[in-house]
Amino acid sequence: MHHLSDPRQRIFVALDVPQLADAVALATQLRGRVGGFKVGLELCTAAGVPAVLTALTAVIAGTPTSLFLDLKLKDIPNTVAATVRVLAQHYGQHVHWLTLHCDGGSAMLHAAATALAAVAAAQPTQPPLLRLLGVTVLTSISPATLADELAVAGPLDAHVVRLARLAQQAGIAGVVASPHEISALRQACGRELVLVTPGVRPAGAATGDQQRVLTPAAALAAGADYLVIGRPITAAPAASGGAVAAVERIVAELGGG
Repeated sequence: MHHLSDPRQRIFVALDVPQLADAVALATQLRGRVGGFKVGLELCTAAGVPAVLTALTAVIAGTPTSLFLDLKLKDIPNTVAATVRVLAQHYGQHVHWLTLHCDGGSAMLHAAATALAAVAAAQPTQPPLLRLLGVTVLTSISPATLADELAVAGPLDAHVVRLARLAQQAGIAGVVASPHEISALRQACGRELVLVTPGVRPAGAATGDQQRVLTPAAALAAGADYLVIGRPITAAPAASGGAVAAVERIVAELGGG
């Protein structure tokens, strides 16, 4: 289901912009050219989740493009389960992915998975498309940060694998991890766990505040299913063709151009 032959379908564009109008403009340019759009805390705080999802759903209607709601939920199990229930009931037909933090623990992860399954069972004629993704370790975190500030002993990739296994055992469909942990995750978790990779930078692009990066082709070769790419696409200069040209260069780099 998630091993896609068309490289376009593997690309999620991060619409990390402060204005809904800018997100809509980008989505309008790129719909049908990529697998989906990731919307996160900045845009959802600026415009509100219902407004963002309503506007973007209208843009992508009739295309194979999907939405990825990156809220990174982490709270007590009851609160996270209730939030998943609301999102699945109201937006489950339009949002394909919703993120939550793996380090919320197994009780929280299991509560979220159970809440999603309950919504699907309650509306069998129209079950939600929504699936859950567990965020392992943010791509902005270095091994030194993990050890010195967060007091997590052992190698960073071993911690990522431990969190991913926790999510997998709780019934979470996939995880988000940096490209550097993808091959270790494939070995530890098998082919069924969906692996989504941010911190992907096309050849020659700036790394920004990301610590652990790879090119798109290298991330897919390591075993990633989906790539999340933001600034290299959304901030691409107009002089070099803007966002559409940036996507086409990445697709070509992946062998699909």
